[in-house]
Parts: sequence; structure tokens; C-alpha cells
Amino acid sequence: MKNPISFLVSFILVFSILNLEAEESFIPDPPSLTAKNYLLIDAYTNKVLAELNAEEKIEPASITKIMTGYVVSDQIKGGFISLDDEVLISEECWRRGGSRMFIQQGTKVSLLDLIKGMVIQSGNDASCAIAEHVAGSEDNFVDLMMRYAEQLGLRNTNFINATGWPDNDHYSSAEDIAKVSSLLINNFPEHYSLYKEKWFTFNDIRQRNRNALLWQDDDIDGLKTGHTESAGYCLVSSGVKNNTRLIAVTLNSSSEKTRLTDNRRLLDYGFRYYRTQKIISRNQSIKEAQVWGGIKEFVGLSPVKDFYLTLPLRDFKKIEPSVILNNHLQAPLEENEVVGKIIFNLGEEEVGSIELMTLEGVEGLGFFGSAWSNIKLLVYRFLREED
Repeated sequence: MKNPISFLVSFILVFSILNLEAEESFIPDPPSLTAKNYLLIDAYTNKVLAELNAEEKIEPASITKIMTGYVVSDQIKGGFISLDDEVLISEECWRRGGSRMFIQQGTKVSLLDLIKGMVIQSGNDASCAIAEHVAGSEDNFVDLMMRYAEQLGLRNTNFINATGWPDNDHYSSAEDIAKVSSLLINNFPEHYSLYKEKWFTFNDIRQRNRNALLWQDDDIDGLKTGHTESAGYCLVSSGVKNNTRLIAVTLNSSSEKTRLTDNRRLLDYGFRYYRTQKIISRNQSIKEAQVWGGIKEFVGLSPVKDFYLTLPLRDFKKIEPSVILNNHLQAPLEENEVVGKIIFNLGEEEVGSIELMTLEGVEGLGFFGSAWSNIKLLVYRFLREED
């Protein structure tokens, strides 16, 4: 196999960014919080903006229900279950302690109402019923959760139940929680919309969403609270400002009040100093690359998907792009064939990259045409080596 040959190609990108002076960006340290573990990321780029002990294994309490919500959303998307399903409530779920939505044994409740009871009211009984409906039992559902955890790359997570009930072997990390939250938001927006609902009434009992930030800022639309004596006060929240969506995970805060102030200060820090912007779009031709042995001499290159960066606002003006091709492009080429990548640097630091693909296929010239083209390519390579 031939070694890749790198081509650093200068070109002009059209950025949809503010025309700001290229001043040096000064970003202060994150605010001081009572939370013993926290993480602040952009929901789309997963850029880490602030962190403390983010990989430490800790008790997640009811934050666990974010994973329960992710699993049930994916099972619905796969067609295995439906929001309209009527779920028979077992004695086991009816007896479940802790926070509850007050479902009754032997009754049938729609899966949609159970999800609302879990998300809005943090109902352990609702989580239990969801688990039994999806997998037949909570133990089977936990096995499913762990298969998802492995698939999603959750390195510091182990689930014992679907509710977050305390157990020494039940743990996660701020990093893993943020990852699942990001995937839930991006992959299941129709289900994520439930996380911003402030009230839910079931069985004539009206309960408010335990995420008090929903009342403080209309830009915040989720996600979940958690609390036990051993886990402390936990909160995962998300919101959008200036087309930038952030996720803040604060774990083991000292009180219910500081849980809110910790999380809010982390979000305010991120929104004040950072922005996420689309840099280039899929199917946007950013370069014409030479093709050898083809019926066309050049082919347009495009990123494989829309590409975003999260940076301090002034830094967008200073990023420098370069294209690296895997090798000389030789026909035949398929449409959407990955042939290299584009790298973005900020000074000496690489801040992002994305693969490049061909915008169209290119047929070969045939035997004699290809032979002549190969001779020219050999000469071209020889001259470059001489240089």
C-alpha cells in the first residue's frame, strides 16, 4: 500500500461569521462552583468548555433517567414499541419508592404518559413500568442499557437499575452523562421536547418539573435533576443562545439552591465567551482537485457533512484551513468517495477537521489513455521529488 501523499492547498472559504478584529482572545477561568464534578460542552460539536473531575465515577441518582429516556426513544424509533402502547402496571412498579407519578397497580397507562411521568415528575414508578414494557423486566432493561452504554462509548458507567436508586455498583461520570444528553438532544428532538414541559398532571395529581431553571430562563429547555444523600444535588441542563446549544452537567452540589446557581453560572460562562458556527456545508465545493487518468481533469471536493466549530467569538477570524489529500486522485472515482480531509488550525493548535469527498464520479480514460496519464503522473512525482 502506498504511503499517503499530503498536499497542503491554499484556498478561500466563505464563512458565515461576524467580521471582527483579530484581537487576542482572553477567556477567564470557569467560575468557582460547589459541585465536585462538572462538565460544560457544546451539544453539537461536543467541544469541552469547562470541566472538573469529569471522568470520575460517581453516583448519578435520577440523572440515570436520561439514559432510560435515550433507550426508550431509540426503541420507539426502531419500531419495537409505540408511544400509544398501553402499559399494564405491575405491583413491583406500583410499590416503587422515591419520587413517583402515582400510577396504580393493574391499570393501563400510555407509554407517552409514562415517559412524561419519568421526565417531568422524575417518577421511579414510571421508569420501572417503562423498563418492564421495553424489555420484560427491569433486569433485562438494565442489560439493554449496558449494551447501549458500550455502543456509545460510555467508559465510566455501570447501571444496576433504570431509576438511579442508590447502589454501590451503580455509577456514571459527568463526561458520560453529557455524551448521552447530547445524543438524546440530537437524535430524538421530538422526544427531547418533553423535557421543557413545566407541569404534568396524572391521576388528578399535578406536579411541577423539578428543573427550576425552566422558570428562570426561557432559553433553557431541559434536562434532568437528581438527588440522594450520597449523590448530593445534581442537574443536567441545556439551552440555546446565539444559535449555540450548550449542555451543563453539575454533580454533587451542596444544596438544592447551589445546584441551580452552579449550573446556571456554568451555562452563563459558556454563552458569554463561546459561539458555535457552521464553517462549511455538505455539498459545498471548497476545492477543485486534479484527477489523473480520468475523462475529467478536476473534481470538486466537499465535506461529508455540515461542519461546525465551537470557539471564542474572536477566534473565528483567525482559523486557517488546509486540505490534505490521501493520495494523487486517480480515476475511476466514485461519487461521494472520501479522498482526504480539511484541517482547521488556530495558530499551532488543530481545532477541528472533517473528511472530504468527491462531488461527482469520474470515469477512467481506458487502457491507452490511462497509460499515458500514468506516465505523466510518474514524471510529475519525479519532478516534485527533485524539488
